[in-house]
Formats: sequence, structure tokens, C-alpha cells
Amino acid sequence: MLRFTEIRLPIDHADDALPARVVAQLGIPLTHLLELEVTRRAVDARKRDAIKFIYTVDVAVRDEDKVYKRVKSDSRVTPSPDTRYHFVARAEDAPAKRKRPIIVGFGPAGLFAALILARTGFRPIVLERGKAVRERTKDTFRMWREGALNPESNTQFGEGGAGTFSDGKLFSQIKDPKHYGRTVLREFVAAGAPDEILFTSKPHIGTFKLVAMIERMREQIIALGGEIRFESRVDALDLQPINDGTLTQCVRGVILSTGERLEADHVVLAIGHSARDTFEMLHAHGVFLEAKPFSIGFRIEHPQSLINTCRHGDKADNPLLGAADYKLVHHAKNGRSVYSFCMCPGGTVVAAASEPGRVVTNGMSQYSRNERNANSGIVVGITPEVDYPDGPLAGIALQRVWETRAFELGGGNYAAPGQRVGDFLAQRPSTAFGSVVPSYTPSVRPCDLSTALPDYAVEAIREAIPAFAREIKAFNLADAVLTAVETRTSSPVRITRDDLTLTSRNTLGLYPSGEGAGYAGGILSASIDGIKVAEAVATSIVHAEPVGSARTQH
Repeated sequence: MLRFTEIRLPIDHADDALPARVVAQLGIPLTHLLELEVTRRAVDARKRDAIKFIYTVDVAVRDEDKVYKRVKSDSRVTPSPDTRYHFVARAEDAPAKRKRPIIVGFGPAGLFAALILARTGFRPIVLERGKAVRERTKDTFRMWREGALNPESNTQFGEGGAGTFSDGKLFSQIKDPKHYGRTVLREFVAAGAPDEILFTSKPHIGTFKLVAMIERMREQIIALGGEIRFESRVDALDLQPINDGTLTQCVRGVILSTGERLEADHVVLAIGHSARDTFEMLHAHGVFLEAKPFSIGFRIEHPQSLINTCRHGDKADNPLLGAADYKLVHHAKNGRSVYSFCMCPGGTVVAAASEPGRVVTNGMSQYSRNERNANSGIVVGITPEVDYPDGPLAGIALQRVWETRAFELGGGNYAAPGQRVGDFLAQRPSTAFGSVVPSYTPSVRPCDLSTALPDYAVEAIREAIPAFAREIKAFNLADAVLTAVETRTSSPVRITRDDLTLTSRNTLGLYPSGEGAGYAGGILSASIDGIKVAEAVATSIVHAEPVGSARTQH
């Protein structure tokens, strides 16, 4: 097949316009077009009066070699890449006596690590500290409605990971030469996701669809011999000292909170970015960790209709365009970068705390994206060198300071503190909200957010909001709402791993993966990382590599 990129058509084009454009530019009659598959459709809304779709398509044509020779000088036409998934190792080729691999965590990274290992016959054991997704959903909704937090089953912990209660975004900017992302999307479609995620440029699913999909994927893993154990928190690693270059220890198993010990030579850590007690346990065990940059800030809400009009003009109500989004960046005078994060069109701001006495916000949308408000994180980048230099866990300590402060400002009952944008910019407390009703539940308490973040962050956000209004008119709408606090943008810790084998830098057999390990950011990239780590585990088991072999020494 041939891949044809950069095909631009008006959003209201006729059904036959796309094949007509393809055959015209390839110089062939329509009867020679044997197959056409849209692999990507993006929206170009830079000119609001001439919004276009930009297509990438794979086509099969008669006399393909001859056609390609004629048009290969056109950079938009190339042979279609092979996006099929190819297994790298199978259990049938491994030693007969082997221990089952263990996966700690059942978010996107753990889910795909388990799926690949199950499909290749390695019968993984998954240990998830939270509950199965439907029971977890009940606990999460109870928190949102009543302010009743279950520290082990919430927006962060449980089957599906933190991404389950989000917009379900499925796009990433990571390099993906092996097309693992395509594999992830196909698996999701097979599990019940809409087909359109295979070609839209910014695919998303939404929480309710994700719940059923995760259950179907779990059933696949179990049917293939995998084992999934919920409410099974890993409290310790069983480690053996070794001395081989940078390796100082190796895994021999895990110990659960119940005291049960499970033997394993391969442990995948897919713990998510909020498993703070697990980070502390790893640090105590001498596993190599380092602090990494992340961001902190607020959630901002505007009427979705306002964002639609600002982005799409008189086509704001066109159902083909859906709810509009945005992506904004501002470099403040104090040297800080402020940017929009996890923008949720037609969504809600949700309670995302996982520890008692702390308030955390996040954004979520359903597939329909038809709620009244648009919301996004407006966050400020921070670094360990400047902002939390006191060791690998210092970023966690900083998060806790501001989450505790948000709990206090909200009144100490899991209400979130909030402020009208007009009041925030004028540096006066809010006493009530206006036309934009905050969507966070259980409730939002109007207050002064000037003490909800470090001074440098408040200063940078105050400068950024009017700057963003130059790109999106009325972004500084006085009645828009800021809700505190957004601290879980990414993991504040990296469980550093070897670039070649993907094992921990100093602990053989330990495979950090996904967001919590500091190697992903979002559902798609975490899923891709889970596949890569599963392949590394499978390869290691098959080859039964001795300690330190084929490693990149640091």
C-alpha cells in the first residue's frame, strides 16, 4: 500500500471528495483505487473562516509499483509502514523451570505489560493495591459526592490507573518508530473503543467507555493464564545483594501488606505517579531513585461555548468539529514557564486526592464532551535543582505541602478552594462565584488563592492569564474559575533504569515502567512503555541472561 499525507479538504466536503483527490493527485482513474483507509484526520483551524481537515490515508492501487515510480518525487507519497505488532519472545522458547513475572500496578503500563506477557505465554501475576474498576468507581464517586476518601481506592488507585478518571486522551508526542501506539489503539478498539480513535489526531475515550474496555482486557489476560489480584499492596521487595558493576542487588520476590511472599526474578513496577508510600519503600531498600521536574498550578474553567467560538468562529456549532480545545504556553518574566495541561473540553474538575487531609484536582471528560464547562490545568514548571533539592523524595514533600494547604483553604472537608479569575488578577479574595459555576465536587469554597501556591507560581500565573487572552479572547473572563490545587501533573520521581535492558539502574530484575517510573506521561505513552518493558522481561526470561550480561554500564 501507499501512504498519502497532507490531503486538505474543507470540513464540509462531500463523501466522495477524498477518493477523488487521491486519484487525481496519483494520476489514476477511480477504478484503479482498490482500497482507502484513513489513518489520521486532523483539524486546521488557524483560519476560522476556512477550517479544514488534513488527512493521511493508506491506499491500495492497481499497478502500485508503477504508480509509485511515477509519483515518488512527491514527498507526500511513501510506501505504507508496517504497523503490525511482532512478538519478540515466547514462553515456549524459555527454560521449563522459571518463575512467573510479577507486575505491580494495573494502570495503562501494567495493563499492557500483562497483556503482552500473557499473549506470549508467560502467565504474569498482577498485584493491584486498589479495587476492580467497577468497585473502584463506586468509591471514587462516593468521594466526589460525599467527601469520603478511601486511600486505597480512589481517582489514583485501582484497576485502570489514574487515566480511568480523565479525558481518556490517547495521543502523545513521544517517538514511536515501532508503531506501538498503533498497537495500543487497536487493542482498545478490539475492547470496545470507538473506531475513530484509529484516525482522529487527538483521540479520546472518556471514563464510562474505559471502564468496560478495561474489564474486557482483564478477561483476556485471565483467559491466557494471567492472574490478577486486587487489594494486594506490595509493601516490600525481597532483595539479594550482588556485586556486578552498577548492580548492587537483585530481586527475589515481593512481600504483600498481608505478609505473604511471592517469588519472582522479574518484577515490573507500574505503580503510577501517586504511589508515594511505594517510592518511600523503594528508597529505603536502596533502589536508585532521582527527583525529576514536574509542574504545579490550578484548574481553570470557562464556558465551553466561549472556547468553541474563540477557536472555531461561526463554525463553533459544527458537530464535525466537536468541543474545541487549546494548548497554551507563556514564558513569564520571573523565568518560569506556564502552560495549559490536560485540557478537558466539555468536562469537569474532579477530586483526585489519594491521602487523607489533602486536596488535589484533575480534569475529566466523558466521550460526549457535552458538559457546560471547559477546564484545563494552568501549571508552572518546577525543577529539583531550584525548587526541591533535598533528595529524590523532596518533590513528594513539596506536593504534600500544597495539597495540605488546599485542604485547609477549602475548609478541611475535601471541598476545594476556588477564586474568580477577575478577583485573582485584581489580588482580592472571592466571596462568591458568578456566571461560571465550578464543577468540582463535593464543593468549592471561594477564597484568596494567593497563598495556595509558592509566590513565584502565583506571580507567573497572574502574568500568563492575560497573555493567554491574546490568543483566546476572553481567556481572562472575570467569571472564569480557578480551583486549587493541581500537583499530580507527572511523577516527581524517576526510578532510573538501564537504557538497554530497561531494568533498574542498580537492582537486577526490577523493571520500572510508566508514569510512576518517570518514563511516560498519559495513557498512550504509559501503555507503550508497558509493551516495551514486557518485551524486555520476555527476552530476559527466554535467554536466561546471567547477572550483568549485555548491560549498558553507567
